[in-house]
Amino acid sequence: MMLKKPVGYVALLVLVLLCTSSRQKPEAYQVGEWFKFRIHYGFVNAGYASLEIRDATIAGKKVYHAIGKGSTTGMTRLFFRVDDTYESYFDINNNKPFQSVRKIVEGDYERDQVTFFDQPTNKATLRNNKDKGERTFSTPENVQDVISTFYFLRNHPTIDRLKVGESVVVDMFFDDEIIKFKLKFIGREDVDSKYGDVPCMIFRPLVQSGRVFKEEESVTVWISDDDNKLPIRIQANLAVGSIKADLDGFKGLKNSFTVKE
Repeated sequence: MMLKKPVGYVALLVLVLLCTSSRQKPEAYQVGEWFKFRIHYGFVNAGYASLEIRDATIAGKKVYHAIGKGSTTGMTRLFFRVDDTYESYFDINNNKPFQSVRKIVEGDYERDQVTFFDQPTNKATLRNNKDKGERTFSTPENVQDVISTFYFLRNHPTIDRLKVGESVVVDMFFDDEIIKFKLKFIGREDVDSKYGDVPCMIFRPLVQSGRVFKEEESVTVWISDDDNKLPIRIQANLAVGSIKADLDGFKGLKNSFTVKE
């Protein structure tokens, strides 16, 4: 299944859904990691998106708490307001999510939701905070949420062994459905970033063509080809115009960041 929901990909969701991957060991991230993207719509500075990881405790168990935020800025905000927050609480050892949060404002589209995952019974309970409504869904084993998918794939054991054209597929619960999130490996190249030339792996996710994206393979993601697997650049051809996002800041990386001299 391809992503269908009409969200404003100007900010966070592009980053969260479309940039992922890494090796099993060493781990690609740690508590304290933070990075930020600067997003351009054509020649306009449209907004920023960031991800960070903290530690937390749920039901007496230590977990990772990942927080993603995205917003439009400047003139773009006058025409289209985006204020998104996505959060995930997931297991330190197996990456399975316990709870996820989605608070978004994208123009006139708003959501305020919390999802509780019961992994042993393969159930997810979605609570809408505005109307206090709840629905429970059956989920596949090892289901991920939007944010945990990013971290799950950064430690995935097969990414570095993919051949050009091969893909990784993850079952992801988003909003009220299970999405087969598919990421295809395209190849490798160096990316000219603000930090220098960064050796990267190139991926394309399968997305829904039509209202938001021009084609199913409209998005290209460049990931650092080192032990961090940090997203360096994202480019998307939209139904109207295009978006480009570049790494604009980072700190707290677990591994050395590779840049060519």
